Amino acid sequence: MKDIGIIPNWHKRNSTLVVDKISRFFKQRNLSLRIADKQIADFYSEVSLADQLNSWQDNLQLIIVVGGDGTILRVARDLACWNVPVLGINLGQKGFLAEIEVEQMERFLQYIATGQYDFQERMMMETRLQRGDKELGNYLALNDLVISRGPFSRIIKIETYVNEDYMESYSGDGVIVSTPTGSTGYSLSAGGPIVNPSMELFVVTPICPHSLYNRSLIINSDDIMKLKVDSRQVQVVLTVDGQVRFALEDGDQVIVSRSMQKISMVCFHDYSFYRMLHQKLKA
Repeated sequence: MKDIGIIPNWHKRNSTLVVDKISRFFKQRNLSLRIADKQIADFYSEVSLADQLNSWQDNLQLIIVVGGDGTILRVARDLACWNVPVLGINLGQKGFLAEIEVEQMERFLQYIATGQYDFQERMMMETRLQRGDKELGNYLALNDLVISRGPFSRIIKIETYVNEDYMESYSGDGVIVSTPTGSTGYSLSAGGPIVNPSMELFVVTPICPHSLYNRSLIINSDDIMKLKVDSRQVQVVLTVDGQVRFALEDGDQVIVSRSMQKISMVCFHDYSFYRMLHQKLKA
């Protein structure tokens, strides 16, 4: 049997206590662990986790991530290429990606130890940034991409195309393109719909649009979107999963498509997206 990898965000409060508890649980059951300490897994480093943990790749059956949604997003982007299932234990505020809350941890760890778990594949998004004839970046995302204005309160305009067909020109604070997984993130706060993460589609949601309507649009995951920036001397920023940032210029184009890469998230026999949704969003 391969090892279980534990990747904590050591910057989170109580991460050490939680990791110690997980470690004792599996060691008592003679299950082999690999724990990423502070020296070999730094979430604030620009170096990919795949490079920081390259010796792990062929020796894992499961990755347990200890942190919040941001921690899980970083692991998903950096380690999706390993095709190893990911399980999140939430140390954040209101995590939609983490399957387990700390208070319920021992029961679910028992499921892991006895093999009583399954996987749910989730689509990921590929974002390519083009400036003229040059491609400046290619990014993988699990949640979303956001094109938004900088620190000054000025309206920006973003022209959007689907499969080269003109769709809409959004004027306002920006646009969010999210996956189903990301529909419970920034897109939800901007008034977008909640989508079951097992589906495959894109949600396009304007941010504070300067218009008489505010509607999200659902795009087929097989479609290719192009978003063209009309900044007119206004600072505009591209953000991927809330973590990767790039300053955009007038005329820059952001190409969005479904990635061939997917991420497998661990789920359990009693998992229900709708029950979880009620628990997370109830007053």
